[in-house]
Amino acid sequence: MTHAQRLAALRAELARLDVDGFLVPRSDEYLGEYVAPSGERLAWLSGFTGSAGMAVVLAGRAAIFTDGRYTTQVAQQTDAALWERRHLIDEPPHEWLRQHGAGLRVAYDPWVHTEAALARFSGVTLVPLTANPIDAVWADRPAPPAAPARVHAAQFSGREAVAKREDAAAELRRDGHAAAVLADPHSIAWLLNIRGADLANTPLALGFAVLRDDASVQLFMPPAKLPAEVRTHLGNAVDVADRATLPAALGALRGKRVRCDADATPAWFARTLRDAGAEPVVGDDPCRMPRATKNAVEQQGARDAHARDAVAMARFLAWFAREAPGGGLTEISAAEQLLAFRREVALFQGESFPAISGAGPNGAIVHYRASAETNRAIHPNECYLIDSGGQYQDGTTDITRTLWSGPGAAPESLRERYTRVLQGHIALGTARFPKGVAGPHLDALARRPLWDAGLDYDHGTGHGVGSFLSVHEGPAAFSRAAKNVALVAGMILSDEPGFYLPGAYGIRIENLLLVRDATPRADQAKPFLEFETLTLAPYCRALIATALLTAAERAWINAYHARVRDTVAPHCDATTREWLFAETAPC
Repeated sequence: MTHAQRLAALRAELARLDVDGFLVPRSDEYLGEYVAPSGERLAWLSGFTGSAGMAVVLAGRAAIFTDGRYTTQVAQQTDAALWERRHLIDEPPHEWLRQHGAGLRVAYDPWVHTEAALARFSGVTLVPLTANPIDAVWADRPAPPAAPARVHAAQFSGREAVAKREDAAAELRRDGHAAAVLADPHSIAWLLNIRGADLANTPLALGFAVLRDDASVQLFMPPAKLPAEVRTHLGNAVDVADRATLPAALGALRGKRVRCDADATPAWFARTLRDAGAEPVVGDDPCRMPRATKNAVEQQGARDAHARDAVAMARFLAWFAREAPGGGLTEISAAEQLLAFRREVALFQGESFPAISGAGPNGAIVHYRASAETNRAIHPNECYLIDSGGQYQDGTTDITRTLWSGPGAAPESLRERYTRVLQGHIALGTARFPKGVAGPHLDALARRPLWDAGLDYDHGTGHGVGSFLSVHEGPAAFSRAAKNVALVAGMILSDEPGFYLPGAYGIRIENLLLVRDATPRADQAKPFLEFETLTLAPYCRALIATALLTAAERAWINAYHARVRDTVAPHCDATTREWLFAETAPC
C-alpha cells in the first residue's frame, strides 16, 4: 500500500466506526521514545520515522506535527498533498484541532495517550476506542517483541532489587497509596534489576507492573519471556502474570488509592481503575527520581564505560582524519567503522541509538539517519557530524563530535560558528550553581555565545541518560521546555548545543555530565553543585577559532585535552596514539 492508500484505508475504518477523526501519536502503549516495529503506527501511516511527533486525521484533511529537530525530515518523508506539516510546539495538535475540528467526534486509543495529554483537547468530543483502528488496516503488522529478560547483576546496579522495592513501598505508605501503576518499562527494569532485548537500542523487557505498599510486585509480562534464572532472581514477592490478567488485577484494587504518573501512564489505567471503584491518584512514578539519581556503583560504572568508549572514539577519529581527506567514505561506512571499533570494547552490548552520521547538508537535519536512499559521500573539505553512543553493562554513552574532512582549511565563518557552539558547551559544562537549580535555568548558558551573534538552535541543550537503560531519560533536562526538576548529585545529563545551516552543514558538540557536590567555598551561603565531564574525546582542532576563545576557555580546553590524552592514549595503538597527542596538544 502507498501512504495515500493507507490514509484512505484508515479514513474508511473511521467512517465504519462512526467517528470523524483519529489522534495518532508516535508512542505505543509504553509511551517511550523508542518503540518496537509493531508500534510504529505513525511511521506506517505517514512515512515519518522520527522519534517525536503526532498526527491528526480528519475526513477532509490531516496534519502531522513535529518539533524543531524534525522540520527538515518530516518535509522529506511525508507527502505534502496528504499532510499539512505543523510545528509541535508553536501550533500544537490540540490548537489545530480546535480550529479545524470544532464539534467533531474524534477517536483515540486510550493505550497510547496519557490523561494529561488528552486533557489539552477541547472543542471536540473525544471518543475512546477498544482497539486501535490502524491495526485493523495494517495487514502485515509485525508481531510484538518477545525477547527473554535477563538479570542485571548487582555489580552493575549497585543495589539489590529488594531494597529498591522496600524504599518505593515506604514512599507509597507515606502518601497513603495502596499501590502504584508502573507503566514505564524503564522503571520496571530499574526496580527489579532486569534488562531485555525487546527494543533495538534500549535494553528493556516490555511489560507493566503494579507495586504494592507491602513491597510486593505484580509483573504483567508473558511468562515465556522470563527464564528460570530470572524467575529465581525476582523471588516470591514478584508475581508474574500475562497482560490479559491486568484488568482483573486492577479490579482487585477496588476502594483503594492507586498512584498513576501523569506523564508515564496510559489513560486506559486510570479509566479502568475508576470503573473498578478504585481511586487513581496523580503522583510521580516512585522509581523515576531514584533511577535518575545514580548510586556510587552506577556512577563509577559510567566513568568506566566512558573511558573504554573513549578508546573506540579515539580510534575512529584518528581513522577519519587519515581517510576523509582522500574521499571514498560515506555516512554509512563511517558509522559502521565506529560501530566496529565499539564492538571490540569490553562489556559492549550494542549502540545506545542508531548513529546520526550526517555529511554536509545532512548534518543540518538534527536527527538525521542515513539510509541506502540518502547515504551521502563524505567529500573532502566539508563538515561531518557524528552523534553516537554505546550500551555497556556498566553504563550508557552518548557523544557528538563535528569534524572537518580536510585536507584544506575550514572556512572562517564555519570556524566561528563551531567555536561559539564550543564556548556554550564549555559554559554549561563548567557551571557551578546552588542546589535547587533546574535544567531550564541553565539552558541559556549554552546559548549565550550564539545569541551574541544572533544565532540559536531549535532543540533542547541536554537530556538525562540512564545506566544501561535509555539514552534519553527523564525527568531532568537542559531545555526551556523542560519541567522544573531540580538537579541533584548523581544525575547524568548531556551537554549538546549546536548550530544548523539548512542545505549546508550542522554543528553539534556533546559530552555527558555527572552532577556532583561542589567543594564549599569560604563565603558560600548554601550548598552548590557542579558537573564532572564523563566523555573523553578531543574537539576538532581544525574548526576551533582560537582567537575567539577567552583565556579561561583556552585553559579549560587544554586541561580537558590533557585529561583525554592521559586517560586514553595508554590503551591505544601507536598510530592512534600519535594522532591523539597531536590533536590534544595545547591550543
